[in-house]
Amino acid sequence: MDIDPLLLARIQFAFTVSFHIIFPSFTIGLAAYIATLEVLWITTGADRYHRIARFFTKIFAVSFAMGVVSGIVLSYQFGTNWSRFSHVVGNVVGPLIGYEVLTAFFLEATFLGIMLFGWNRVPKGLHVFASIAVAVGTSLSAFWILSANSWMQTPAGYELRDGIAFPTDWITAIFNPSFPYRFAHMVTACYLTTAIVVLAVGARYLVAGRFPEESRTMMRMAIGLIAIFAPIQALIGDQHGLNTLEYQPAKIAAVEAHWGGEPTDAKTGIPLILFAIPNEAEERNDWQIAIPRLGSLILTHSLDGTFKGLKEFAPNERPPVAIPFFAFRIMVGLGLLMIAIGWLGTFLLWRRSLFHAEWFLRPVQYVWPIGFITILSGWFVTEVGRQPWIATGILRTADAASPVTGWAIAVSLTLFVLVYGIVFSMGIYYINRLIVKGPQGAALEPPHEELPPSRPLAAAGEATRDAIVRPGE
Repeated sequence: MDIDPLLLARIQFAFTVSFHIIFPSFTIGLAAYIATLEVLWITTGADRYHRIARFFTKIFAVSFAMGVVSGIVLSYQFGTNWSRFSHVVGNVVGPLIGYEVLTAFFLEATFLGIMLFGWNRVPKGLHVFASIAVAVGTSLSAFWILSANSWMQTPAGYELRDGIAFPTDWITAIFNPSFPYRFAHMVTACYLTTAIVVLAVGARYLVAGRFPEESRTMMRMAIGLIAIFAPIQALIGDQHGLNTLEYQPAKIAAVEAHWGGEPTDAKTGIPLILFAIPNEAEERNDWQIAIPRLGSLILTHSLDGTFKGLKEFAPNERPPVAIPFFAFRIMVGLGLLMIAIGWLGTFLLWRRSLFHAEWFLRPVQYVWPIGFITILSGWFVTEVGRQPWIATGILRTADAASPVTGWAIAVSLTLFVLVYGIVFSMGIYYINRLIVKGPQGAALEPPHEELPPSRPLAAAGEATRDAIVRPGE
């Protein structure tokens, strides 16, 4: 039985990179959050910031370790499964990834030990500086990785010699046309992902009646960031979409499931398709639900504007439609949910009822995964939408694979799934145990002068402590 090595190589890389991106996206935002807490601690002297920072530093350590372990294999796959890719574009992509090691990784490695183990061992100012340095390092890492990825999407500052890409202008290559939008979009997504997790943890503690001072601080900070950054992310996404329409129009056509070729488009505009089942075989959409002209308004800022449809591209130049189409809608839907959570939480905070609103706190304690799902959906749009190119206009994905057998890739893929499944399960289990334990040195119960959020909520907290917390203490 023959197994397609190209398909398996793509599945393997998609699996490993999807698993890996969960952890850097969390640690980038979490490092910035910890640094902010420490600055607040040293400037205000409030111990709650110190306790929350130490608590999340433990979670950061686990996430950072899993991110490093899951990311190592990605570089090896360039040589094992995608050697042609390394040969053709390695002159550009290789140095960009190398810069990440020379700047971001060295900076993180220098100060990470102080951040993790320097509590009460080094002066406060040094520890705060170390945490800020680690936060800067994680952002620098995102800078270089996204620069390399953006160059593959919208190459610039290079020339081809015998089919091999050589850099001619490093500034143009680094700051390629899509990089500023992609970098801003991704870093904002990382901050929102962390804020959603912090919000869920704070709500979880309030529902259980535990760590009231810390949980309220977590929720105030998280809601403030979500309320501001979630709408900003929508604006960044709009500009990123316009940039993609200019440089990768086939991707936008796939995202919108816009087949084109209709003579009425120029007269009636292009609808925004809310839901459909893309039918690639017949080049149409089934079960379509659309809003007239709204697609034109969003992408061209005109009710009568048009853009290329999939039929205007040769069949071998089109990306798959279903994955970008549905992934984009998941991303946008969860983004709107974040806006709603942020604004509703701000309203409740303004009304001084946030910490008593049981109807809000109970569901919010379970929203922690939505940031990760949103990031994964966005990456599916980005990576699947650029097909059939692995480096746009330079190298096709089908031409980038190594001459290895399908069975060899199948064996390594199976091992990756097993090992990653174990690592992921253990990491999530340990992080959850850290959350159950809570901030070190914090009071478990509310002070006597404070009333619990509500009697039903407090009763639920007592049951939660009896059923969950005490067996693990």
